[in-house]
Amino acid sequence: MALELYWSKRADKKFDTILEYLLLEWGESITKSFVKEIYDFLDILSEFPEIGTIENKEKGIRGFTVIEQIDLYYKIEGSKIILTIVRSKLSYLSELQ
Repeated sequence: MALELYWSKRADKKFDTILEYLLLEWGESITKSFVKEIYDFLDILSEFPEIGTIENKEKGIRGFTVIEQIDLYYKIEGSKIILTIVRSKLSYLSELQ
């Protein structure tokens, strides 16, 4: 049975920031591709919540690198998966240009 996914406010805000960056720097096509890839992964995650590596055992936080530049961190609480942090390495790329 698939678990329900919930975004923390922090994760939701970070995701929006990443989308704004992608749209500005890479355009609509790349941004749409990225969103599809993330949501495809989230579908898999809801079916197989233990796919991520344990990042913090005490807090029950797991992590997974979705693509080279994006890491998702989450925790499982009963029948829910809560996305706690979306970490982007994209900000470093823009600083190098």
